[in-house]
Amino acid sequence: MCAVAAATLTACAAPYAFAPGTTRDAVIQQAGAPTQVVRTPRGERLQYSRQPMGFEAWMVDLDSSGHVIGAYQALTEQNFQRIGPGWTRDDVTREFGPPAQVDRVASWHGPVWTYRWRDVANSRMFYWVYLDEGGVVARAHPGMELMGGPNDNRAR
Repeated sequence: MCAVAAATLTACAAPYAFAPGTTRDAVIQQAGAPTQVVRTPRGERLQYSRQPMGFEAWMVDLDSSGHVIGAYQALTEQNFQRIGPGWTRDDVTREFGPPAQVDRVASWHGPVWTYRWRDVANSRMFYWVYLDEGGVVARAHPGMELMGGPNDNRAR
């Protein structure tokens, strides 16, 4: 009974955490169609993004024979910190899925991609990725999402 309860809790906490060796067809049968499928050096990645309003983007990595080799929630501080000079739009899309929104600001001459996520304290956060006109990352940084916070007049 404890094993069943533990498995149920794990499934709720990590809805896209599939055991290594699970087939691509079994993943899609259980999780549904992915938001996006991208090629990786080892095979392909099924992306299950909850953007634009959600805070998670689950990645299910498959080997070249279509079997799961790993699954994880990509929108974490540790993963975002990997973004660095030389990363391209394709790199960001492969690692994090589509952004919640794409903006332009007067002080920058390229798109700014915004991802919504939660930090370890469960605070609502943004992660901004500034791409130059050639689609190369120039800078990236986190910020707090204040919607629903004490200074958000819409919450009153």
